[in-house]
Amino acid sequence: MPAASELAWLIPVLPLLGACLTGLGLITFNRTVNRLRKPVALLLITTVGMAAVLSFAILAEQLAGAGATEVLFDWAGAGTFHLQMGFRVDALGAVMLSLVTTIALLVMVYSDGYMAHDKGYVRFFTYLALFSSSMLGLVISPNLLEIYVFWELVGMCSYLLVGFWYDRDAAANAAQKAFVVNRVGDFGLLLGILGLFWATGSFGFEEIGERLSAAVAGGGLPTGVAVLLCLLVFMGPMAKSAQFPLHVWLPDAMEGPTPISALIHAATMVAAGVFLVARLQPVYEPFPQVQLVIAVIGTITLFLGATIALTQMDLKKGLAYSTVSQLGYMMLAMGCGAPVAGMFHLVTHAFFKAMLFLGSGSVIHAMEEVVGHEPVLAQDMRLMGGLRQYMPITTATFLIGCIAISGIPPLAGFWSKDEILGQAFNSFPLLWAMGFLTAGMTAFYMFRLYFLTFEGSFRGQDAGIRAQLLSAAGQPAGGSAEEGHHDHASHPHESGWQMAAPLVVLAVPSVLIGLLGTPWNSRFGLLVDPAEAMEAAEHFRWGEFLPLAGASVAISSLGIGLAVLAYALHRIDLGTAVAGRFPAINRFLANKWYLDAINDKLFVQGSRRLARQVLDVDSKVVDGVVNLTGLLTLGSGEGLKYFETGRVQFYALIVFGGVIGLVLLFGAFG
Repeated sequence: MPAASELAWLIPVLPLLGACLTGLGLITFNRTVNRLRKPVALLLITTVGMAAVLSFAILAEQLAGAGATEVLFDWAGAGTFHLQMGFRVDALGAVMLSLVTTIALLVMVYSDGYMAHDKGYVRFFTYLALFSSSMLGLVISPNLLEIYVFWELVGMCSYLLVGFWYDRDAAANAAQKAFVVNRVGDFGLLLGILGLFWATGSFGFEEIGERLSAAVAGGGLPTGVAVLLCLLVFMGPMAKSAQFPLHVWLPDAMEGPTPISALIHAATMVAAGVFLVARLQPVYEPFPQVQLVIAVIGTITLFLGATIALTQMDLKKGLAYSTVSQLGYMMLAMGCGAPVAGMFHLVTHAFFKAMLFLGSGSVIHAMEEVVGHEPVLAQDMRLMGGLRQYMPITTATFLIGCIAISGIPPLAGFWSKDEILGQAFNSFPLLWAMGFLTAGMTAFYMFRLYFLTFEGSFRGQDAGIRAQLLSAAGQPAGGSAEEGHHDHASHPHESGWQMAAPLVVLAVPSVLIGLLGTPWNSRFGLLVDPAEAMEAAEHFRWGEFLPLAGASVAISSLGIGLAVLAYALHRIDLGTAVAGRFPAINRFLANKWYLDAINDKLFVQGSRRLARQVLDVDSKVVDGVVNLTGLLTLGSGEGLKYFETGRVQFYALIVFGGVIGLVLLFGAFG
């Protein structure tokens, strides 16, 4: 019987086969397949479930001490050149496979309840399966070229899912924005991959690292060129993992269905960039300039995301900027030369962020029954409040997620974030200070979300707030409900088991999985990088750990305490104390650092002006030349037509005159 790692190629293939089967069915027998909602969902959930079982079997082999498995075959060749494809499974890949399949499976179960009444139910599940397959293929890719293929498939699926409700202008625009911004990063990634192949003759991770270092050491390649190629490759993860300044697509991606937000923000698209940087550590590690750039960009991102999240009133947008901030922590770890810490935070964050997003979906699903299906109303926290008495399961799991992401021990977020801050303190103290300050802001804005949503009194029936929100969105006060949903419930209620069960399941690792990464005995580190984990355990000192960990918990507790005073006890009016006293700063944060406005001015409006100028050149110069040629042809034709009389004698006279003219011409110049 073959080992599970030898069957790893089946992990992306199984969901792909299911997606192809249902996709072809939608193309050929659309009405019939759309009526088979539950059978299609069961088929696709089963394929992802089978991939999950195989992924955990591979993880079990890695835990038992199995080595890396790599299977390659020649995909194309010419002479001595051979382009290889295949699959690779090691400890890092096994962790990612298990993570992606687990989150994808839970999201698909959740989607059965969330999308139950959507007319695109079957199409949505097909996209989910294809998205999962693309990410799984990326994880097992053995080289940069194959990663790029699946990288683009992930981008395509995200475009389809973010714009799933394409009849909404906001969703269509968000999908286009995600597509364009990611194309910018992908262009840099492609140039970097081709440049590294030119410099090293290989697409393999270790081979590129070894040959690039040897070429620089031997003088065959300038250090600046090597650094430039590494940074070009890093542009891909900058866009996929929403790093400054290519982060602007991720909050807008909230226009897609909430289960997609959970999948993108937890285990698929944004995780792809962090995973690629971890894979490329052999390439980046010899160049401290590259590491410094990655660390600085990660730090800017984590601070930017946290500051913007402070002012968000849209529940999903607040969680989205939270994701941007946490991705910055992961990149900071990568820049500090601590990929294990970064990947551990990716794993812990995946569980509690998926739970938070699915919890927000449960809230929005319940709010829609009260205020209608208009996102302006259903997602704004000013119309929420008091949901704890109506939605106890969602409330409890959301609270667990808030505690975990805030870094309160012993929940998962404390261990992974504290490890990153410890690495940053040793490598770049200034960047540690930024990360430390952001930890306090994280705790504050997450508990701000919690108190505004779940505590206090329910504000969903407040006609004044509803009219104010609709007016701000430029919509009539009576236009909030979709056709057929005019009879609203008086208050929200807890979601069905398909939506509640995944929340409960995700709450368990959100509490416990961090214990696998304790710095004195990191089982996660021993699995992914045993040498680094053993060295860290040997150098672990309680005298160094406790002050940093205590300071981290203290600033998080301070953030939580401030949120309690402001939003639970109402002892502090932050609108007066901060926003009123510093209106410029408040506007700066509320307008998302004006980065969207700058992008619109420079790139959107700028490209439109350029297009208009090109159109003017085309219409006045190019078309003018063509039109002039046409007019000359028409005029000459009009004149010459009078010589076409049909009389032979006239033609003979013309020929005779032509001959006489030629004789005179040659005689004059002879």
